[in-house]
Amino acid sequence: MFARLVTFLRRSLNPGRVLTITPLGRVFLMLTLGIGLGALNTGNNLLYLVLGLMLSTIVVSGVLSERVIWDLQVRRLLPDGAFAHEPFAVRYELRRTRGQAFAIKVREPTGLTSAGAWATTVLAGTPGVIRCMATAPRRGPLELTAVELSTTFPFGIFEKKRTLAVRDTLLVYPRRGFFCEAPPQREAPQLGDSGRSAHRDGTADLANLRELAPGEDARRIHWARSASAARLITVEREREERRQITLDVDVSMDLERLDQACEEAAGQTAEWMQRGFDVGLTVGGTRLRPAAGSSHEKRILAALAMAGFRGSR
Repeated sequence: MFARLVTFLRRSLNPGRVLTITPLGRVFLMLTLGIGLGALNTGNNLLYLVLGLMLSTIVVSGVLSERVIWDLQVRRLLPDGAFAHEPFAVRYELRRTRGQAFAIKVREPTGLTSAGAWATTVLAGTPGVIRCMATAPRRGPLELTAVELSTTFPFGIFEKKRTLAVRDTLLVYPRRGFFCEAPPQREAPQLGDSGRSAHRDGTADLANLRELAPGEDARRIHWARSASAARLITVEREREERRQITLDVDVSMDLERLDQACEEAAGQTAEWMQRGFDVGLTVGGTRLRPAAGSSHEKRILAALAMAGFRGSR
């Protein structure tokens, strides 16, 4: 019964708060204890005055630190994606409805590794954005459930912490730079919009010279041949073939080997795109046709990040 009463009082008086003593606070408390013992032994009024001042400082520190963090609201601003084991920026938007807040530290208690972000001042009605660098431990959808606020305001004697429930999901791409060997090449021409080299509307080798038809693009006119033939001659060029690579990742292997396979596929994707290849991907039930460009690379990385997780097979 007594334990339940203590728990109820603790939750009522200090909901979601953790109070820790800083190194400076330990020194201050030792001095307070020493002055208190000296005042009791000597009866010196000056020591009693100093003792009262130090005790009131402790009380004021607790009250002001609570006032700083009680009305804060936090919104997490995440990037579209991050790479595992690589630092990336996380931003936090801080708001409060009344008063001011000082010396606020925001950090992730779980999920991400970071030193936290600092805000010197947060004014009522004026949102402030702060940032810090963080690192994700592994690829996949990372669930972030809480944000920890802390402050040592005003005297640095105590650090008061408060945990807020802020739920977000960050998609973590496989680690970059892991590249074992080149995959086999598929020398088939690009299908779809890019067409085949037999199409004569590209920028490759010269295929034919013919008279310009009504409504055709005048930029393809061959002016030297047109002047000698006394009529407009247009140039037909073959369309270049796009070389293709299709990567295949087996999601039935164990998680550690799957992580390694996804990291290697991510490294191969970047390598072959730099060489001018169109890269496709087959992973689980996801099939991405070969293509190029940064947006397509992000689609491949997102598919690799979700490989092996629920709903991705």
